[in-house]
Amino acid sequence: MSIINVSNLSKVFKYYKKSEGINASLKNLFNRKTLYKTAVDNISFSIEKGEIVGFIGPNGAGKTTTMKMLSGILHPTSGTINVLGYEPKDQNNELKRQFSIVMGQKNQLWWDLPAIETFRLNKYIYDVDEQNYRKKLDELSELLEVKELMDVQVRRLSLGERMKMELIASLLHDPKVLYLDEPTIGLDFVSQKKLRDFLKYYNEQNGITILLTSHYINDIEDLCKRTIIINHGSILYDGALDKINRDYNSKKIIKLKFSNQIRQDVLSTYGYVNDYNEFNAEIEVPRNMANEISRNLLSDLPIIDFTIEDMPLENAISLLY
Repeated sequence: MSIINVSNLSKVFKYYKKSEGINASLKNLFNRKTLYKTAVDNISFSIEKGEIVGFIGPNGAGKTTTMKMLSGILHPTSGTINVLGYEPKDQNNELKRQFSIVMGQKNQLWWDLPAIETFRLNKYIYDVDEQNYRKKLDELSELLEVKELMDVQVRRLSLGERMKMELIASLLHDPKVLYLDEPTIGLDFVSQKKLRDFLKYYNEQNGITILLTSHYINDIEDLCKRTIIINHGSILYDGALDKINRDYNSKKIIKLKFSNQIRQDVLSTYGYVNDYNEFNAEIEVPRNMANEISRNLLSDLPIIDFTIEDMPLENAISLLY
């Protein structure tokens, strides 16, 4: 069952051109040139209950604008959005109780107060009864391993600890939909992994629907079976993550390990040499010839180990962009 439905959604921002200098400022008082920027351009998609969907694209592609419209922060120029049976632009209180949005570059925690103060405030904002509040707080703080940090001022926490507190604040009222806009930005790889593990477990246990934007491909690969790719406000791809390489990347990587030294010019006769030293190499070859080239390599060279892999997912996504 779809709980998020987006149909022919567009968002156009109006702004004004201004030249440099005082004379230009005076002129603009009477005659301003109006310009228009289409941030989201006639996109449509739906998301099923319990899905974790990656929503990716380069900077300025329209990801955050779309999320803000899904949460009612921005109103669409045209098109329709339906989330859990409500239109977000109507600012319905019942819908607000059923979703959360976490933005990696925006804070909802009070900087000079312990996180527990924000949690208590959210309890009253979302009208969570004391028993459920305590139960959810204990569960989340234990899963995220921050129980002993809730009484510490937020400004004294590390970036990873603060992001864990942001997630707790967003999940205390048990939302059905969670929008995550670059939640791992700036985190070290250990903190990123812990956050991903938590989100995967929480989704499995609670069936929460998650729409995730991230510039870290590991976030998308670890969490999302489905990906929506957007650029210049338009959807370029909507489908299974593992199909992107098969459909859009015509290359494979063959990794080789040799028992004797092999010259690079010898390897270049089989394909493009990406990486090389005398005993190890990576060769880029056409996908449809990978098996044939592998057989030739094994018969011609002193190979003690080899693997055939897809090109990095970033390559295929870059081709889409």
